[in-house]
Amino acid sequence: MNILIDINHPAHVHLMRNVCKNLTESGHSVIVAVKDIPSAKQLLDLYGIPYINIGKKNDAIGKKGLDQLVYDWRLLKIVRKYKIKVGIGSSINIPHISKLSRMKSVILDDDDDAVEPLFAKFAHPFANTILSPADTPRKSKKTLYVNAYHELAYLHPNRFTPDPSVLADAGVKEGEPYFILRFNAFKAHHDVGVVGLTIENKRRLVQYLSSKGKVFITTERNIDEEFKPYQLTVSPEKAHSLMYYATMFVGDSQTMTSEAAVLGTPAIRCNTFVGRIHYLEEEEHKYGLTYGFRPEQSEAMFQKIEELLSMPDLKAEWQRRRQVLLSEKIDYSAFITWFIENYPESDKIMRQNPDYQWRFK
Repeated sequence: MNILIDINHPAHVHLMRNVCKNLTESGHSVIVAVKDIPSAKQLLDLYGIPYINIGKKNDAIGKKGLDQLVYDWRLLKIVRKYKIKVGIGSSINIPHISKLSRMKSVILDDDDDAVEPLFAKFAHPFANTILSPADTPRKSKKTLYVNAYHELAYLHPNRFTPDPSVLADAGVKEGEPYFILRFNAFKAHHDVGVVGLTIENKRRLVQYLSSKGKVFITTERNIDEEFKPYQLTVSPEKAHSLMYYATMFVGDSQTMTSEAAVLGTPAIRCNTFVGRIHYLEEEEHKYGLTYGFRPEQSEAMFQKIEELLSMPDLKAEWQRRRQVLLSEKIDYSAFITWFIENYPESDKIMRQNPDYQWRFK
């Protein structure tokens, strides 16, 4: 079968890389398309995944609509050239192309409709199937609910084993406390009006956590000059191992918060998305793996950080909580691989028997 995977963000490389490997090893022809995003292309190169560059992304909201037309046209040519049967990804282009060709589209969408109204309006109606975490608020009847998060496609124990050599790469001794901070850019279409950590709170975090251990900062775009001494320099494919061994993660990124949670690393998130995204609310209120604070709750955030760091068995307790989460989730990459290989029959199977997914533990 000829399959198209569309990459719209660096996180999507991690989301799809195991699926891409599984499908290729099973004899399928997999074509990977990617926007001209340096960090995404770097990850694809690191994992040895060939790709087709379909054009540059713009930050300006007004230009994003025009960009989509360009992406649609370029993807349509790929679909026709390679006779693609199924397209999969988290971009708006996959469902658009499925309405302009014979290709079937499967969207992986982990956000609530209310958080991404434009995507829900302009992508969901054109998709053949939408895969979302269980209980995600979703209007589309095309949705199939899966007991998994995107991060479990690459951080499930079946897919990920932490590499302790990353500690030496980062200049950290075994058992030495250290913290990973993430400062987001909020440039996506659904980020309009979204606020994260203020510069004052970033400075306060660095000052406070530096007194407790080493601090590593990762940013989506260019790092502020004052934070460059803390910039994370570990190779991107080792970042998740560094997260696994970290004392704590603090930032305004949804994805990295969830990554920390499923790895069993205490996670603190601060932005105006807090309280609005189901899977993160589940990680916080059901599994106790992360805590979310809005920007105006910064004092409560610092109190929680101090409270957690006072726990003598912090990491052990979080690993216990992680095991509870894992016991109630599936290996998402294994499920997606089966779903695509057997599509569209797999869609029928899941609608008739949603418990079929438990075969992919």
